[in-house]
Amino acid sequence: MIATVPDFAGLVRPGIRGLRAYDPGHDLVALRKGREGLVELGSNENSWGCSERVADAIFAAMPNLYRYPDPLGGGLKRALARKHGVEAESVLLGNGSHELLMQFAQVFAGVGADVAVSRYAFAVYQLAAQAAGARLVVAPARPLDDLMPRGHDLDAIAVAAKHGVRLVYLANPNNPTGTWFAAEALENFLSKLPPQVLVVVDEAYAEYVDDPSIGSAVDLLGEYPNLIVTRTFSKAHGLAGLRVGYALAHPSLVAVMERIRESFNVNLLGLAAAEASLSDSYHLSSVRVRNAAERRRLTEALRKRGLNVAPSQSNFVLVDFGQRCARIEAALLAEGVVLRPMGGYDLASCLRITVGRPEENDRFLYALDKVR
Repeated sequence: MIATVPDFAGLVRPGIRGLRAYDPGHDLVALRKGREGLVELGSNENSWGCSERVADAIFAAMPNLYRYPDPLGGGLKRALARKHGVEAESVLLGNGSHELLMQFAQVFAGVGADVAVSRYAFAVYQLAAQAAGARLVVAPARPLDDLMPRGHDLDAIAVAAKHGVRLVYLANPNNPTGTWFAAEALENFLSKLPPQVLVVVDEAYAEYVDDPSIGSAVDLLGEYPNLIVTRTFSKAHGLAGLRVGYALAHPSLVAVMERIRESFNVNLLGLAAAEASLSDSYHLSSVRVRNAAERRRLTEALRKRGLNVAPSQSNFVLVDFGQRCARIEAALLAEGVVLRPMGGYDLASCLRITVGRPEENDRFLYALDKVR
């Protein structure tokens, strides 16, 4: 006798029923099969890889794989505290910053405790709000004729956050637009909010920034206890495959979050690799310089081809291809060049393009000229 399969979808909480899993883009594992020289410019990975010190740290840690990792991640927390000039008690570790972004809504948002974001914000913020059963309040982004088209309008978000909002997500620079806001604008925004409204500033791409006006929200932590800053080792540090992220916040907020942290949520190799990467400031600086140079070159090359390229302070650019977007994306994929379609962000005419190494960008441009 075959048992009746329950209606699992009908058993879940209302907020989860309409939830769709995070879309990571193309199935790169499937695409790689039988294809040599695939140019992967769709996932915002670090095209120059990680520090050489990482391999040594992983090799040294491997004999202990049968052991659980440090449950508190003490060594990495202390290293991060030194780097950012905070107490170790202000550091929260995550299995990538994605885990932490979801957990902040799980802990602080829900029915009657809304979540505010900007239009074109990172998709995970919406997932976090919906999974927590919170109402999502979406503020309008800056208009296309603005100096920062599609960027966060902090004044509009402040207005949206006045009634019933418990949690605000901001990304600086923002994914997928690449846009940003200055440190002065952020401080002005924070000064308008009541202390019970928590503000998460997602700085996943902060290491790529070369505009000094942007600064970092970390510098404001001492003045605003309701501020949370998240970062990741997946981007500039080149450790996307190991899933290590962290948040910096007031120690009492971190203590609350530690109550729901999954046991051993950062694995042994991830802890070792992240600490080793932090110690190699030369590699990080080299990545930043090379990325900035290729970002400029790629932007100029695309604009010379008559394309609308948004300003960016990250390791990607957002390009508007107009009505030809879907056709061009499919043709580039057939040429072995993987970009990220943006239809899920209500940007169906745009593609997000990771800044690759010079040879990768050259191949993309050659393929683009071929298919246009």
